[in-house]
Amino acid sequence: MSYMEQEARQAPQAVAMFLDRNGKALQELGKRLRQSPPPVIITSARGSSDHAAGYFKYLTEILLGIPCASVGASVISVYEAPLKLKDGLCITISQSGKSPDIVALQQAAKKAGAMTVALVNTEDSPAAHNADLCLALHAGQELSVAATKSFIVSLVAGAAITSHWLGDEKKIATLNDLPAGLEKASHIEWPAMVDLGRKAESLYVLGRGPSLPVALEIALKLKETCAIHAEAYSIAEVMHGPLELLGKDFPIFALAPEDQALPFSLEAFKKIRATGADLLVAGSGGFAIAETGEPLFDPISMAMTAYLSIERLAIALGRDPDRPRLLKKVTETV
Repeated sequence: MSYMEQEARQAPQAVAMFLDRNGKALQELGKRLRQSPPPVIITSARGSSDHAAGYFKYLTEILLGIPCASVGASVISVYEAPLKLKDGLCITISQSGKSPDIVALQQAAKKAGAMTVALVNTEDSPAAHNADLCLALHAGQELSVAATKSFIVSLVAGAAITSHWLGDEKKIATLNDLPAGLEKASHIEWPAMVDLGRKAESLYVLGRGPSLPVALEIALKLKETCAIHAEAYSIAEVMHGPLELLGKDFPIFALAPEDQALPFSLEAFKKIRATGADLLVAGSGGFAIAETGEPLFDPISMAMTAYLSIERLAIALGRDPDRPRLLKKVTETV
């Protein structure tokens, strides 16, 4: 068994530990944010962590109506631009918590008057020490270059912050039940996704709303573990320029949780199939998914199932999913 598979299968336990050990801090953070809601939120992250930040962005904008943007770290680390974030909120998401540019953006946000919250897997790190509040991910060590359980816990962390901010007991209860849902997701298989990837030189991964960042993460994992040129798009955005590349047997994998976007996604799927593209869909009558009881949280369980399918695809292609040719576990950028 690869480290990637082992670590992905540890996600349910990691999520349970995150929620248990951060329960009180999440309650207090939610209360503070309700009493003094920030006018704007920025996120500081790269790679998979930035995809988790994108998921948090959709939840906060959909459920709270507060603008949330991923700010390019180079705005601070390279261009030294002044930030204007008085009373704002900065969320830093990082596995290592030590990439210089991510830390620099966090520090600049704090200096500009924002509250800083760090979601990091390494508690003894600059991002953790410099934040006003650190919510440790407690995902444990990851030996595979491909992050899995730390990403899933980061998604849950964003959902937990939003749910406690809302004071929504139903959503909080759904999150507390999520470890069982993730365990169920780990036993679901998508063999057709593996077959699709085995014959693909290039493919699209589609999502919309909260499922789009998970589509981005799936595309990234297909690149780094399988060396497949995979590009992720919004189901709405693909109907513009990217549609022109579609034709007979063009491989597409789409995420379709049963949220408010589903009717629009189903209409788009009809147009995509009309091009002759080979479209596979997770959810909504397609591949089985582990439903969580909250459609906005279903992309989390989809990530779990997708990771295990991607690991199987990498092995089928003769690749080591733990050791990409040109990548390493921690990438520090300026």
